[in-house]
Amino acid sequence: MILDAKRGDIGNTNNGYVEMAFDFLGVDAITVHPYLGAEALEPFLARSENGIFVLCRTSNPGAGEFQNMQVETDWAPDGSMPLYHYVATKVAKDWNKNGNCGLVVGATYPHELKTVRATVGVMPILIPGIGAQGGDLEATIKAGQDSHGQGIIINSSRGIIFASKGADFAEAARRETLKLHNAITDILGSK
Repeated sequence: MILDAKRGDIGNTNNGYVEMAFDFLGVDAITVHPYLGAEALEPFLARSENGIFVLCRTSNPGAGEFQNMQVETDWAPDGSMPLYHYVATKVAKDWNKNGNCGLVVGATYPHELKTVRATVGVMPILIPGIGAQGGDLEATIKAGQDSHGQGIIINSSRGIIFASKGADFAEAARRETLKLHNAITDILGSK
């Protein structure tokens, strides 16, 4: 179970978030944002038995306002890279010491997803943006899979939980879940 909480605060406050998520709610993983740096996220990163999905290139239309800004770095051949790419590189190179990190990259940006995948190798990627946000499922799978044909967790929230406003909401949600599952299976089977 992944808690989509997008947490990230000073280290002391994050201790409380860690207890709430992993000890009280019992989730397996949580989404966090990188804005305060590794030092602040240490309470999450230290939980080697739990997953940490760091926001990298989100699926919302305004994500590029900051996430596409160029960052000067020696990691880029030309001396700079977009912030989302820098975050992916930083998490893969420096933050994933316990092997419990993943990234959040939206299905609405398959080119960026492909760039991130090439940077992080087999690190898991949580992919929102399928369903109501209009991400292309086939392009997402193609861009996001790792070298083993795995490594992606595709999420569709509104497309499933709001499939019906009527009394049949549970059946409609199940129907949409199975439809997405079958579409993923068909795409994977056609490779």
